[in-house]
Amino acid sequence: MPASSTRNTLTRQWELLKMLPPKNPGATATALQKRLADAGHETSKRTVERDLVELSRLFPLLCNDKSMPYGWYWAPGSSAELPGITLSDALTLMLVEDSIRPLIPALMLDSLEPRFRQARQKLHALHEENPSAQWLDKVASVRPELNLIAPQISNDVLESAQLALQQDKQLKVNYYSPYKKDGGREHCLNLLGLVQRGAITYLVAVVEPHSDIRLFAMHRIFSATLGEGACNKPEGFSLAGYIASGAFEFGRATSITLQAQVSSQLASLLRETPLSHDMRLTETEGRTLLVATVRDTWELRWWILSKANGIQILQPQALREEIVGQLQNALAGYAELDD
Repeated sequence: MPASSTRNTLTRQWELLKMLPPKNPGATATALQKRLADAGHETSKRTVERDLVELSRLFPLLCNDKSMPYGWYWAPGSSAELPGITLSDALTLMLVEDSIRPLIPALMLDSLEPRFRQARQKLHALHEENPSAQWLDKVASVRPELNLIAPQISNDVLESAQLALQQDKQLKVNYYSPYKKDGGREHCLNLLGLVQRGAITYLVAVVEPHSDIRLFAMHRIFSATLGEGACNKPEGFSLAGYIASGAFEFGRATSITLQAQVSSQLASLLRETPLSHDMRLTETEGRTLLVATVRDTWELRWWILSKANGIQILQPQALREEIVGQLQNALAGYAELDD
């Protein structure tokens, strides 16, 4: 038998074992065949039945043959926990590996490393003969913004921050600001969360002894050590609620009614991906008027400036003046280059 065929059979049977329930009435061959097909193993019901009979000679498997259809399951008292991972597990691990690494404590990540390695090995071994193992070649996640290279975070800093979060302890850090020419400042942080936003990983924290919540980019932390004091959390704080409030859009939590004139091209794009649920686009005298309730944030300003040739802000007046001022400053900078 060719090596690839043997490997496919072993992989299929191994996944079949992991699919069997731990008790009566068990799973039928038809149901198992469908689950195998969903996992990328196309086979017949008859083959599944032969596999089950063969595996029952090696493993403590039982068949409930009192009524049709028969159900297969693990014998009582035997362990259904098997080493290895399914093909779907391997695909999932590879899809999420890069994004979850900064969010998992170092000790837990160490225990996952063998699983990541096993997932890579499994997909590599099955790549040629199993179409499902080729899935990673056919999908991708692309950031909508400029694809900046992610800054480096010190492993010691990351581990200290994760440990402080786990133990609800304060974290002492030396943090520098990119806008200030100094060697960094010492802070004692009450950590509330760790959030990855695009290429940047942030600590959500309150600086002792203050009460306002701030964000700290982890790559700007020179050093970090676990503090002795317990973390002082704001009463009722919820990381999910904090994110939902728009904190990571970098601006005020207040909403504004945005009114603008937009080009026909931008209007077409906005009909596909609206700015808000209440957004309205109205055609008047050959122009398109945009009205939407949006958060007053930096991200809104970045978006407006990125669409500068297709949008003119009408209201609020303060936002209009701010955008006009930034555009004038940009033009002045280009004019200086031409002098």
